[in-house]
Amino acid sequence: MGSTVSASKKSFCCDGDGTGKKTAAVRVFEAARDLFYHRGIRAVGVDEIVCKAGVTKPSLYRAFASKDDLVAACLEESAREGRAAMREVLDAAGEDPRDQLRAVIRHFARKVAAPDFRGCPMSNTAVEIPEPGHPGRVVLEQCKADTRALIVSITRELHVDRPEELADGLLLVIEGAMSAHHIFGSQGPCAAMVATSDALIDAHLQTVKA
Repeated sequence: MGSTVSASKKSFCCDGDGTGKKTAAVRVFEAARDLFYHRGIRAVGVDEIVCKAGVTKPSLYRAFASKDDLVAACLEESAREGRAAMREVLDAAGEDPRDQLRAVIRHFARKVAAPDFRGCPMSNTAVEIPEPGHPGRVVLEQCKADTRALIVSITRELHVDRPEELADGLLLVIEGAMSAHHIFGSQGPCAAMVATSDALIDAHLQTVKA
């Protein structure tokens, strides 16, 4: 499997060489990320990645020790983008934890409703890569754990009787909607995401401690 190389520890959202021309590493990364998300990790081989990127195999392996490390790099960038987006959501929501929770749910609802949504990259990868210790698996498990910890931290501020239960219920709604999208699209169960979450939050608020 190999360990995650240093190239996967940085953001690949920049051009790379400072001249406006993308480096081979950036082109490989962008090609792989698009292919993995739209086609799946197992279905995409190194040959297809380098062909789409317009580079050679040696160029890929100079930047990434293996396909596994490339998978991890793509997921790390998705996690970084997710953290940045969540910071913006929470900053805009203000200090009220109820408003923060609802803002988080609506953030995910917008993602699910987007025309180019094809599921959560982390959840998709979890299905394709069940092996413990795989570099990509390590990244996705940490990302999901961080998301749960964030939601738990907000529900605790509500002072309800069972904050972890509320957080896990909201996570089930989020994960369920992203999974249901593969079958029903943005309608059906996904369309009930916000209303279901609001009802769950309101039900737990009935148990607020004095």
